[in-house]
Amino acid sequence: MAAPVVVITGALTGIGRAAAVAYGRRGADVVVSGRHPDAGEELVRELGDLGARALFVRADVRFDDQVRDLVDQAVERFGRIDVAFNNAGTEGRPGPITELTEEAYEDTFDTNVKGTVLSMKHEFRVMKEHGGGSIINVSSTYGQMGLPEAALYVGSKHAVIGLTRVAALEGAAFGIRVNVVAPGYTQTAMYERVTGSDQVRSAVNSVLPMRRAGTPEEVAEAVFFLGSEQSAYITGQTLTLDGGLMAGWPLFPSS
Repeated sequence: MAAPVVVITGALTGIGRAAAVAYGRRGADVVVSGRHPDAGEELVRELGDLGARALFVRADVRFDDQVRDLVDQAVERFGRIDVAFNNAGTEGRPGPITELTEEAYEDTFDTNVKGTVLSMKHEFRVMKEHGGGSIINVSSTYGQMGLPEAALYVGSKHAVIGLTRVAALEGAAFGIRVNVVAPGYTQTAMYERVTGSDQVRSAVNSVLPMRRAGTPEEVAEAVFFLGSEQSAYITGQTLTLDGGLMAGWPLFPSS
């Protein structure tokens, strides 16, 4: 059986990098993308050390021509795309609604929403030609609930879930499955930026039912599942990885 061909955007750090390593260890052909060539080539070397064939393509998901080039280079090198993990994203700029700017809106929505749309557009084009595939988008627990002073991030992550449901309906007849992973607090550079200090991170952990943030590797395993034949009848769904956060805030924490 041929190795699956996997394309990952936002692959150079955090969850995207963990997903690339998870696929590389399992023998997949991996195309990694991001905006920093040095980090991209370093990741390619690491994947090569794991025995995987890998390719880095510099691409900014906010631009249609760059996403098209990413997809086309993946097909040129490996012949098809079986799995696409659309992981590129940003937390944007926090602030109350009364202080939001058009620039802040564009910064957040162009990456999180437009980037997801453009990625699926070109992935669909290729997957239709090759008999289907699996697409996994990234939302968040905050794509399913609110957070004060995070309207742009929250709104963009809600949008990803809605887009995924529509794409799943459009892709089903072509053998294309489209799902979402929705991580909660996860130990990434974004998490460190948002929380700002060990004290804040400790306070966040204290109210999570599992008393800790997740790891990028745990999210990567969920991505692998959604890209595999083990999830062959799953499409249009949101898989939340939040340590129990969405079950409800524990008002009376257990000891």
